[in-house]
Amino acid sequence: METFRVATLNVWNRFGPWEERLPVLRRALAALAPDVLGMQEVLVLPDGSFDQLALIGEGLGYHAVWGRSPEPDGWPVGNAFLSRWPIARSETLALPDNGTGERRCVLFAELDAPFAKVPCFVTHLNWKLDDGAARALQVKRLVEIVRDLAPAHGFPPLVMGDFNAEPDADEIRYLRGLTGLGGPCVYFADCFAAAAPPGRDGTTFARRNPFALLCREPNRRIDYVFVRGPDDRGRGEPLEADVCFDRAEGDIFPSDHFGVIATLRC
Repeated sequence: METFRVATLNVWNRFGPWEERLPVLRRALAALAPDVLGMQEVLVLPDGSFDQLALIGEGLGYHAVWGRSPEPDGWPVGNAFLSRWPIARSETLALPDNGTGERRCVLFAELDAPFAKVPCFVTHLNWKLDDGAARALQVKRLVEIVRDLAPAHGFPPLVMGDFNAEPDADEIRYLRGLTGLGGPCVYFADCFAAAAPPGRDGTTFARRNPFALLCREPNRRIDYVFVRGPDDRGRGEPLEADVCFDRAEGDIFPSDHFGVIATLRC
């Protein structure tokens, strides 16, 4: 049985002790060796003086693509992919903000894997605890984008990122087929829920991480790998999943978030 591995991580921009975090993050990435890594809060300065995506992936053999969030006056931060396979095409699309002014986007990349063209989407939704209404609009638009760019006859699309919402939030329940949010239902498999070891703690924003503790927020599972599968050939079935990027070297974690990694059937 052939499989591949997909991971997601919010890399926390250049915040905290970035120069110390970078080698910890790179060593964790090299040890995990996912075929695809979706990232959020990736900083790439337009003058070329700082390229966080290039620094993270340097020398690890990945193809890379970055899509800038449409912040009108903010840092040039966005979503990104590192892929073992060539990136056949990519596109960055805006998400609605529900009047919050917090502009978000989704990065689409079609990966030229040896077994199929694999459609991948990475996003980062509104962050405030009470922004569920904005996130609900964002996931509905996200589903429309996936439907348009990843037709049903192709390889099951992967959707990943920092959704800033727990599994029982309406916006995540919508993706899992548990509510239609006033319209038709959809279904994406939550890879961690489907395939993590029994009893495994899926927290990805954890107070045991001092970088996350700065926010004084409760422990939460807010980072996900979803797949619109398996299809009728069994492709896209989540086989294994776990939290990753969750170990410190000394007192330095790779980021303020932990990540998620999933093994899927291809």
